[in-house]
This record gives sequence, C-alpha cells and structure tokens, in this order.
Amino acid sequence: MKDTPTLVILDYGSQYTQLIARRARELGVFSVILPYSTPATALRNHNPRGIVISGGPASVYDAAAPQLDSGIFALEVPILGICYGLQLITKELGGTVEASATREYGQATLQLVRDGRLFTNDMNDSTVWMSHGDHVIQPPEGFRVTAKSGALICAIEDPELMIFGLQFHPEVVHTQFGTQVLQNFIDLCGFERNWSAAAIIPQQIAAIKKQVGKKQVICALSGGVDSSVAAMLVDRAIGAQQTCIFVDTGLLRENEYEDVLAAYKTVGLRVQPVRAADRFLKKLAGVTDPEQKRKIIGTEFIRLFEAAAADIPDAAFLVQGTLYPDVIESVSVNGPSVTIKSHHNVGGLPKKIGFKPVSYTHLRAHET
Repeated sequence: MKDTPTLVILDYGSQYTQLIARRARELGVFSVILPYSTPATALRNHNPRGIVISGGPASVYDAAAPQLDSGIFALEVPILGICYGLQLITKELGGTVEASATREYGQATLQLVRDGRLFTNDMNDSTVWMSHGDHVIQPPEGFRVTAKSGALICAIEDPELMIFGLQFHPEVVHTQFGTQVLQNFIDLCGFERNWSAAAIIPQQIAAIKKQVGKKQVICALSGGVDSSVAAMLVDRAIGAQQTCIFVDTGLLRENEYEDVLAAYKTVGLRVQPVRAADRFLKKLAGVTDPEQKRKIIGTEFIRLFEAAAADIPDAAFLVQGTLYPDVIESVSVNGPSVTIKSHHNVGGLPKKIGFKPVSYTHLRAHET
C-alpha cells in the first residue's frame, strides 16, 4: 500500500478512532491508523495525502497528555483535528485552550458564523455530537472561527495552511452531516475516492503466501462472519496448508454446531470439529464475572488450538478474524484508545500462545 494515497489517522485515544478510518474507506479512500507518537518523518512512508488527529480522553494540559510532533505541519498536506485534535493543534500553534468545569457530552447545535471550507449552508443549525471537557477560547493566529455551538467555538480553519479543527465528532452517526463534513475534507486533500476494500484481497493473498511459505496454518473458526472471512481469504492464498478448527464450547445455539459444519463443507473449507462442551462448562462453573468468563473462554480456545497443532506437522501460524467491535472494545489497536471490555477473540487471550501471527490488513492475528 506504500504507493496508495493514504489518509493517515493519528490515534490519541478516542473510542471513535476506528470509525474515522471506516468512514474514509466507505468514501473510497484508503486509511491507516497510527500511534500518536509516530514521528512526522515516518509518516512520509505511508504516502499521506491528508492527516486526521483523533479525539481522546486527555486534557492537553495534563502532565502525561499525548503530544504532537510539530513536524507534521511541514508535511504540507491538509490536517483535520477532531475534539482533542482541535485542542492540540490550537495549543501547538499558539492559541488558547481552557478547561471546562463540566464535560459537554451529547447532542449540540452547529451554528455557522462564516463561510468554512468544510461546511455548506444547509449544515447550519444541524445536530452534532460532542464529547469533551476542554474547549478553545482563542484560535491560533491566522485561523478563523467558522462555527460555534452556543457561545463555544465549534470549528476553526486556516484555509491557506489547509489546517482544520472540529470540536464535534463527524465520524459518528449522531452528527447529522458528519459524513459530508469528512467528505469535504477528503476532497480538499485531493483524493480521487476510487479505492475499495476489494482491492485488498489480491494484495493480502500475495502477502499471506509470502509470509507463510510452506508452513502449516491453524485457523480458529467460530461460525461467525469475522473468522469465516479470514478462513476463506487464507484458503485462497494457501489452500490445503490451512486446517480450520471449529469448537463446540457448549455455548452455541441448539443445532448450531451441526449447521455451521454443514455450511463450511459447502464452501470447501478443511474443518476439524472439536467437541469440548464439558471442558468449557467445567471451567466456567461458578464464575459470575463476565470479564473473567471472557478470559477463560479465550484461554481455553488457545489451549485447544495448541493441542491440535501437535497433530499437524509444521503448524506455525494461527489465524483468527476479528471485527471492528472486538478490537475497539478490547484493546488499543495502534495507540491509547480506551478499552471497554475484553472480547475473547482479542483481549482475553494469553500474551504467549505458541504461534506466529499471520499479518494482513483487516484481519487481526495474535502475537506470539
């Protein structure tokens, strides 16, 4: 993807960070999420055509608050700061940010005060979604205020520097014209909006072939969309080198185990069924805490896969597909995004599982 024009999203801890990437991809733009600590010089390797600085739970004046590499302003690409990103840009460029006595969370009204390159007239008095404590009192020199929410500054921009800031979150569905605002920024970046997720498939098939070589792969199947898509993608890449394992945990719906096995058979996946209901239910007996249950289930899955690997010569990789909600809730992907809960596919797994990861763009593998 190094030659693909990219929207780089710097993760400052917002639970909405993944949504920014998703909205960009839905608009036909390839996007990547990188840690906020990524040096500006390293951003060049991603062929950035635009940069988004995400929101986050910190205050810009906290002693341990994540900061900004000011070198990104020398990259000469449009920059959009969202919530914390707006406040960080303001502070970095000499404006004033002030702590609020109370957090503003929920719906607010966008009031346009002058022409702004991210807005159209029909967005005036529209609904936006707020989630912040600090707010901008004075924008940096050269910036103009383009929108307010009540008495508070809601949006600023410097059209010459192509730097924009929003106090609200355009990536969430609660913001009425959020997608249009993001599209306007993307268009200002000069993206052609012709990228599609389908373009990933041949690239990732080639990457999987290269990484796996002649080794054997174990795929953890749950019967859901995430693991099934992962299995089919790897199957296209290495075929019979992959052995899929589908476990009856005793927690499935009635007849689901049999129905799922039959479905996999129709698409030609090599599936090794494992009946392990007694094992899982015994481990879960008496446990009432949901977080502990998730970790128990995740650990037992991995122990089963390790046992199965002993019967498969040269098994060196574990594949497990993961959806956005699993990642967002369970663990920070590339930065300090706040954890909601552990999902057994991600956050509930041991750090050491005895397999190497199979790495590819949308499907998450587990580290050794």
